[in-house]
Amino acid sequence: MGFHRVGFAIAGALLVAAVIADSLAPVTLQVRTGLHYLVEHFLAYFTVTMFFSVALQRPFIVAGVVMALAALIEALQGLTADRIPDIPTALSGAAGALSGALLVILLRGLFKTRKVHPASAMLKPPMASRLMKLDIASNIAKLPKLLGKGS
Repeated sequence: MGFHRVGFAIAGALLVAAVIADSLAPVTLQVRTGLHYLVEHFLAYFTVTMFFSVALQRPFIVAGVVMALAALIEALQGLTADRIPDIPTALSGAAGALSGALLVILLRGLFKTRKVHPASAMLKPPMASRLMKLDIASNIAKLPKLLGKGS
């Protein structure tokens, strides 16, 4: 794993720790951005998924794990004294995870360098280019010999 991918993995792990701490901490200690709570969940899981997708190069697997994490954290909120599990919140986190994975796949496809497969270099050129390369005069000179009328 390259150095930049390790950095993305560490940043993703720190984000996951922050999401878990903020989700299970008492409401009085909760950090809010001022956005709607569903948008906050979407953006948090979107960002976590993007970081881990770049690090691990498996966006859909990462998205599945992060979606399960969103559901698990919502379920664990039911065990706290001042939190209530909420299905729309879990779905918002899952939508953020899936969106993050799709964006990574899209960006990877846009910025992918095209590599030529070695076997494609050995393919014959199209028929039109082969016909243009024919030496017509030498083929006409060989015609009597091919027909058996030449010396």
